[in-house]
Amino acid sequence: MTIWYLTDLIGTSVFAISGALSALQKKMYHDLFSIFFVGFVTAIGGGTLRDIIMGAHPIAWIRDPNYLVVIIASVLIAVLCRTWWLGMLRRPLLIFDTLGIGIYTILGMQKALAHGVNEWAAILLGLISALFGGVIRDTLVNDLPLIFDRQLYATPCLAGAILYLAGLALGLDTNLNFVLSAGTITLFRLVAIRKGWSLPRVE
Repeated sequence: MTIWYLTDLIGTSVFAISGALSALQKKMYHDLFSIFFVGFVTAIGGGTLRDIIMGAHPIAWIRDPNYLVVIIASVLIAVLCRTWWLGMLRRPLLIFDTLGIGIYTILGMQKALAHGVNEWAAILLGLISALFGGVIRDTLVNDLPLIFDRQLYATPCLAGAILYLAGLALGLDTNLNFVLSAGTITLFRLVAIRKGWSLPRVE
């Protein structure tokens, strides 16, 4: 069990909680299956699309049951602790979503580069890994997907992805490069939320 495998499971858990919280905020308390389904597609949506594009088979969650175990456990935690999540944290969905995009942008890039794609394609596949699950989640709960909003969402992912490639070019330690790049995405996104930063509107 490598550090990257554990990190992948942590990212899966974070996104599953993000999806479940999104469903809970939409008052879907009465339907546990709906909450699980939103958490499930949020957790695996981006990675599944990335692997389909690369032709990487079998897809991780189909091959390894631990992903489903983690998703089920994470959704149950979100449901059982819903009063705490939704009462004590002002914006729990954004917090978990931000952690998820930081982890999955870089994990997605690593997996893409390991399959021999070029660096620009690796950036795009990293963004797909991080963002597509959230797009599905927001669509299912009838929200405007954050990627289509003016707030900075994909931009922090792009900045972290470029930083990761720069670290590779400089021969930076792999673990340190991951932490710095994923941390940059997370911090950039949180500051953007705090400051209300957004991209200029095209008239």
